Amino acid sequence: MITDLWKSRDRFPIFSRRWLKSWLKRLRQSPQLVNQAWQQRRLLLSGARIDPSAFFSESRLATGNRHFLEVGAHTFIGRVQIALHANVTIGQRVCINDGVKILTASHDIRRPDWPSTARPIVIEDYAWIATDALILPGVTIGRGAVVAAGAVVSRDLPPGAVAAGNPAEIKLGQRCENLDYHPTASLALLTAWRSLQKTSPPASKNHE
Repeated sequence: MITDLWKSRDRFPIFSRRWLKSWLKRLRQSPQLVNQAWQQRRLLLSGARIDPSAFFSESRLATGNRHFLEVGAHTFIGRVQIALHANVTIGQRVCINDGVKILTASHDIRRPDWPSTARPIVIEDYAWIATDALILPGVTIGRGAVVAAGAVVSRDLPPGAVAAGNPAEIKLGQRCENLDYHPTASLALLTAWRSLQKTSPPASKNHE
């Protein structure tokens, strides 16, 4: 993350007012940046595949193997619980709010030995999983789909649909198709380094 922010940072003439202001913001955000970078580093070292631009807000990976986790670019993951007993694939520009639980394992109640079963979960680009939602094993959340706060989703959610309630009722065609935003763009930690929606720095010899 630190390398990504450094490469894409806003660049202003050295010692100009904007240069001083930007670096004051960066210094204030430095403790959170270090914590965020450490979280990502631990996930990467344990086998997860995390894009450098993804943001984690102290997510709890409950049990299982972290190599099952894959997270795409500019995705925001709040204080969530993810049980990694099977693959959890989270796409680009996804927003997952606090309190969400993503479960990949359960038990087969139809068998006498009550065996554990695990099924992968896929959350496609631009999906939004709202506060305290529950995603059950084997579910695919389609591109741009929305899971409302507190919803319990036990079956696939088509692209652009909205799921609300327990059990979730699905309404189709609720979002536009041409989505174009970064869920992480307005985070203070990131805006201290680069302008909203900025992806690459300008090239200039007169800037830092």
